[in-house]
Order: sequence, then structure tokens, then C-alpha cells
Amino acid sequence: MQLIKQHILPLSKDIISVYWTLVKIMVPTLIIVKVLELIGAVGWLAQLLSPLMALVGLPDAMGLVWASAILTNMYTAMAVYFELAISHPLSVAQVSVLALLILIGHALPIEGAIAKKAGIRWRVTILIRILGSLVLGAILHRTYAQFNLLQEPAVMLWQPDSQPLNLIDWVYNQLELLVMIFFIISALLSLLKLLNLLGIERFIHLLLNPVLRLIGVSKAAANTTVIGVTLGLSFGGGLLIQEAKAGHMTKKDVFLSMSFLALCHSLIEDTLLMMLLGAHLSGILWARLIFSLLVIAVLARWINRPAGQQFLNWGIKSP
Repeated sequence: MQLIKQHILPLSKDIISVYWTLVKIMVPTLIIVKVLELIGAVGWLAQLLSPLMALVGLPDAMGLVWASAILTNMYTAMAVYFELAISHPLSVAQVSVLALLILIGHALPIEGAIAKKAGIRWRVTILIRILGSLVLGAILHRTYAQFNLLQEPAVMLWQPDSQPLNLIDWVYNQLELLVMIFFIISALLSLLKLLNLLGIERFIHLLLNPVLRLIGVSKAAANTTVIGVTLGLSFGGGLLIQEAKAGHMTKKDVFLSMSFLALCHSLIEDTLLMMLLGAHLSGILWARLIFSLLVIAVLARWINRPAGQQFLNWGIKSP
């Protein structure tokens, strides 16, 4: 009985709190995104993005792929790319750059809404993710071109289901997603609780301390940052919202952790998905990780200065 009172009941409350927070954010956002998709917003955004493709060495048509990723998700972008790749074949270097744009910029409405709930204003999320995508994409493009790397034709290892989803199928898929998120949140929080009870959490923090200190992320943000980097911004962001509300994290912690996750999240699943398009690990994993660490390390030092403090106040509010 004591075990239930001390551990199981508080854990259950935490699981329900984190899950309900994500549901309240995701359900309305999913509906809005679907409406935008139905009225052709992806095409409008593609027209705005197409001229920017030259900066990263891609054909204008790839703006449609990136627009699909930004407004919807990676799977939609992959399906769009599959259709365009026939008439616009790309090299491994180009696919790696395109995959990088998708990795950083995808699902912006949903993940931006989660970041906003944590306290990060929309203008900062858009600035970091869109500008970060273009800057790193341009660096990769020029590096590959300068040293004549990965110029061979890309080979796609994946083909999408050609049958389009109707509205009923879409609703069913979203319900499946929400159920899956509940079980993932339950498993994550249970694992964190177990690690804490066994003392393993402290050991993990000791291992991470050198890297965390380098980029300016505190111990308080360690768990959420690691979860977000490995499993995705939605899960890391959901836990971060809970920690911020509980007063365990400062505005600086929230800003640096969410900014890092904006650039570098779901390193396992998302990276593997992009490899199916023919992208190379040098761009979609190593360059992305190094770039993210450098950007956050610079931001961590800059926001201690007066101009950085003004930016912090401009970009974040109390959740």
C-alpha cells in the first residue's frame, strides 16, 4: 500500500498530466493542419520556398517537398519526393541536403505549438528551424560541391503506398497515433522513475555533464533533452512543459533545451527514415548534431550578455 501511495499514484498522475497536455495541443493543431492541407496551403508555401532552393543546391520543385514536411509530416514529404524524383533525379549529396531540411523543419505547426506551451514563442521556433535548416543546408551543399563528394545518383530504398487516404482513414490514423503516444509517455515516465530509484539517473547525468556544460544546458534539463534528441520533440517537449510548470527549470534552461531540440531531435527514427531516401549519414546525423551543439553553445554564452537577455525576453514567456 505504501508503494502505491509513494510511487504508483504520483507516477500515474504525471503520466495523465503529460499526456493530456500533449493531447490538448495536438488535436486542434492536427485538425487545423488537415484543413490547411485541404485548401491548398502546401502549394502556397511551396511557391514561397521554391526560390530558396537554389541556396542549398536543389531544384525549385523540391520546395514542394519541404513545404509538405513543414506543414504536415515527414511521411507526406517522402511521398511527395517519391513522385518528383522521377522527373527530378538527385545526387546523394542533394538528397542529403533535402533530408536535412525535412529533419529540421518538419511538423512545424504541431511541434511549434508544443514549444509555445513550454514558453517558446512562435517567432523563435520559426527563426531557429527555418533559418537553421537553410544555413546548415547551404554549408552542406557547398562542402559536398567543393570536395566533389557524394555526387553519384541517389538510390531510394522506399516506396510509399500509392493509395490516398480518405478523411475516415486519416481520423483513424490520428487516433492510433494518440493511443501510441499514451503508451510511449507511460513507458518513458516509468523508466525515468525506475532510473531515479535505482540511482542510475545520477550516473547518466555524470556522463552527460561535460557535454551539457559545453552547450550551457543545466542538469535540470538533461532528461528532457536526451529524450527529445533520441525519441522526438513531442515527447521531450511534453516532459519539459511539466518540468517548467513545476518550477524545476529556468527560462534559460527552457530556451536552450527547446532550441537544441528544434535543431536536433529524434536522431534514431528520423535519421533512419531519411536514409531510405538515399541520404548520407554525414549530413543527416553528424553535421546536424555538430551544428546543433555549436549553435546552442554560442546561444548559451550570448544570452548572458545584455543583447542576449533582450532576445531571451523577446523569445520566451513563462509557460
